[in-house]
Amino acid sequence: MEPTIEAVECWVFRSPITEPLANAFGAMTSRPAVFLRISASDGAFGWGEVFCNFPQVGAEHRARLINSIFAPLLNGVDAGSADAARTMLESRTRQMAIQCGEPGPFAQITGAVDQAMWDMAARRAGVPLWKLLGGANNRVRAYASGLGPNRVADIALAKRAEGFRAFKLKVGFDPARDRENFASLRAALGEDATIMIDANQAWAPIEAADRIAALAPFRPLWVEEPMLADESPDAWRALAASSAIPLAAGENIRGQLAFDEAIDGGWLRFVQPDVGKWGGISGCRQVAARAASRGITLCPHWLGGGVGLAASLHLVAASGSSASYAEVDANPNPLREDVCPLVLDDGIMTLGDAPGIGVEPDLRRLAHHRVRID
Repeated sequence: MEPTIEAVECWVFRSPITEPLANAFGAMTSRPAVFLRISASDGAFGWGEVFCNFPQVGAEHRARLINSIFAPLLNGVDAGSADAARTMLESRTRQMAIQCGEPGPFAQITGAVDQAMWDMAARRAGVPLWKLLGGANNRVRAYASGLGPNRVADIALAKRAEGFRAFKLKVGFDPARDRENFASLRAALGEDATIMIDANQAWAPIEAADRIAALAPFRPLWVEEPMLADESPDAWRALAASSAIPLAAGENIRGQLAFDEAIDGGWLRFVQPDVGKWGGISGCRQVAARAASRGITLCPHWLGGGVGLAASLHLVAASGSSASYAEVDANPNPLREDVCPLVLDDGIMTLGDAPGIGVEPDLRRLAHHRVRID
């Protein structure tokens, strides 16, 4: 008899931070995480993580959706196929997600379930996930993300001392501040340092080209989400044609058709799916394959806790692309650091041979961050 899913459990955590983590549309006043564990009748289990950074009340809401809707749907389901479970959940929840206007949270939970199913499969097979996915190299390039808007040079230098060799600056604030921050970062890190910028959808199409042009002299590798992710293909195509900096996007693209359009449209040079926002491992693998066929570089988005980071690292390793980068938040977060500690050597981290994603949350160690829900 094939193993079936016996339990779906989730835990909500919040870690306080002394300084709000700001971007162009808002700020995080705590670091949240929703970790999900699926257990099967054969004793196997796997972990996933749900995106829950925004809104700031989102973590508790997503956990309630898991307990009330997703766990009952998964009870007794075949525990051997991530693709089948994901397809079932998308089909069974689509109408409800539309009815309540929440396709994002529903997709995020489905993505976490898919992560957990792949982690379970790799643990059952006794191999690391990157190897189960067909990867041949366990070395992953990483960049330090989330720099700005304050103390950007100091933070970047500290991250360089930790082994990072690429860095991403948040822009989309006052134009003078963006230029000042980028200038200080370039001066601190040197002319040869790899630096990306992320506008977090801050600019209207009519202003994006000028804002990009003002930052182009500092030679960023890419500009991420310079305008709203759902602007028209014509707007994205026009911006790409006028931009001196390659465009990157993907964390706020949802659905295979939408990714296909963005990849085939030719306006992206870097595509950034997020295993916790849409598709999990299964969907992001499809995005990676299509991107590779079009010469577009996979650089997954991740800015959460340690479970999703581990899954994202394995996705990058399995892609086999030496040009890809994994995103690692530069800001303090024990829900990442205590779950997925990292060691970098000249910008590279090496994944181990532990089964699955190679990490497991220590729930007792994290207990003081736990938020109990009804």
